[in-house]
Amino acid sequence: MTLSAFLLLAITPSIKAQKLPLASPPGQTPAPASLDDRRKALNDLFHDYWEDYLKHHPEFASSIGDKRYNDQIFDYSVAAVNNWLARQQDYLLKLAAIDPTGFTEQEKLSQDLLMRTFEEDQEAADFKEWEMPVNQMGGVYATYPQLAPQLSFTTVKDYDDWIARLHAMPEAFAQVSANMSIGMEDRRVPPKFLLEKTLAQVDELANQKPEDSPLAMPLKKFPASISAADEQRIRTETLDAIQKEVLPAYQRFARFLRVTYVPAGRTDPGLSALPDGADYYRFLIRRITTTNLTPEQIHQIGLNEVKKDEAEMLAIAQKLGFQDLASFRASLKTNPKLHPASAQALLDAYRGYLTPMEAKLPQLFGTLPKAPFEVLPVPDYLEKTAPPAYYEPGTPDGSRPGRLRIDTYNATERNFYAVESIAYHEGLPGHHLQISIAQQLQGIPEFRKYTGYTAYTEGWGLYAEQLGKDVGFYQDPYSDYGRLESDIWRAIRLVVDTGVHSQHWTRDQMVQYFHDHSNVDETSIQAEVDRYIAWPGQALSYKIGQLEILELRAKAQKALGPKFDPRAFHDEVLDSGALPLDVLESRVDAWIAAQQASATH
Repeated sequence: MTLSAFLLLAITPSIKAQKLPLASPPGQTPAPASLDDRRKALNDLFHDYWEDYLKHHPEFASSIGDKRYNDQIFDYSVAAVNNWLARQQDYLLKLAAIDPTGFTEQEKLSQDLLMRTFEEDQEAADFKEWEMPVNQMGGVYATYPQLAPQLSFTTVKDYDDWIARLHAMPEAFAQVSANMSIGMEDRRVPPKFLLEKTLAQVDELANQKPEDSPLAMPLKKFPASISAADEQRIRTETLDAIQKEVLPAYQRFARFLRVTYVPAGRTDPGLSALPDGADYYRFLIRRITTTNLTPEQIHQIGLNEVKKDEAEMLAIAQKLGFQDLASFRASLKTNPKLHPASAQALLDAYRGYLTPMEAKLPQLFGTLPKAPFEVLPVPDYLEKTAPPAYYEPGTPDGSRPGRLRIDTYNATERNFYAVESIAYHEGLPGHHLQISIAQQLQGIPEFRKYTGYTAYTEGWGLYAEQLGKDVGFYQDPYSDYGRLESDIWRAIRLVVDTGVHSQHWTRDQMVQYFHDHSNVDETSIQAEVDRYIAWPGQALSYKIGQLEILELRAKAQKALGPKFDPRAFHDEVLDSGALPLDVLESRVDAWIAAQQASATH
């Protein structure tokens, strides 16, 4: 998974603001503009919006290698939230006023996608997402520890910019605490048991020695170009800022959580407990899956997919000499060959699958990623709540590689049979390939390279697991079972996410459904169900996206027959970056029609 809270370091909150009309004022008929003028207006708006976004989301800008705002942090205040939403409304009005007649396909697509983003953000404003800005999956307390390793420190200014950010962090904590207090008044708070886990993470960060804090990471290695005098000054100022300003801010935040916020946490885990929770969940499904599926339909799809995967898993178990899935799953837990002896052994297993897959990529893709990648463990302070693995994109210029992060917590309780499918999902041909290709696209606005439609990106990741099967991997039947275990995991998500948020399931019901239908290890199950509760709807994107891509591929194979080329199909899916699933379907349908037309000439 790309894990948006890890990936998007500054999540823009939304607040309800006045919706503005899109129509021109009465009596005003704008003069028709030439194609060149309209194209310039469109590209100028794209440019202005992206520059505005980067300026007001400095952590994100830094994460993609833009250092212009490295000394600034996001303004979490309600006033800033309102200002951003008002600017979005202004962009929306201007964008809607540009006549697309004569534009290229990609220009029209860019205009439509940006309008869609603005319209959804305006709709999201009704649900006051800024009032619940933290949970055990992340928030202001985790943003800056996660940001530090994504930055490059090559000059004195890089370090001074980081020190400036440290000075600004206490105000950010104060702003977020104020927003959470408003949320308490509006009865918009996360579940209490999740907040207790959040508090444990904050406490861990608040009580470290300055030099041991992840915020002091830049001090671990200085480039030779920095003088000894500058190094000493930087070290002193950094540690002083952490000791005297940042750690006290963490400690104040921890007290706020302990004394005020955690006791106010809700008891019901589901989103339906919020005043407008049912409407909010339906909106999240539409925004995240980019479909019009209802919670009930998704729940049933999940039940059907679980049943299908279990039939295939049973066939593997029987080939290995077991009568049923229960006895086979029990054997997996006690087979020492299927469990790593150490964290290092787990990391090595992931690396061992990615090299052979890299050699197979030309069979599947015409366009290949240029960016490098590496496999690293999850940071210590996140390992108790992180998923088994997640991907951190690199910078477009390749100065920071893409990173496949592996959770090595309780490593000996993890298993080897899940490693192959996860390696393909998070690395190649999954997230690293898809996101890197998006970053290197030419001829599209910059915002398109970073737009993350979760159903597309996570659907692609799950689809990528199947591609390993297509090129002859999963030779070990245990790994092939692991592939199905990975798939059923995503099918289970459809059942338990809709179960807790629309059918009033308890957390225990979610855990029990996992036990009844999978062999996912206990550490992962506990972290996963908490994740679904904290991020309603996000976990639906994997299976919904994968099923759509598989359906489009089957449609293309049927229509084109022997003319079907998987490389051309994959390039068509990838060559416009992440897309809503309905847009992807329209594009693939047009591609199929074009292929059929060319074959008849």
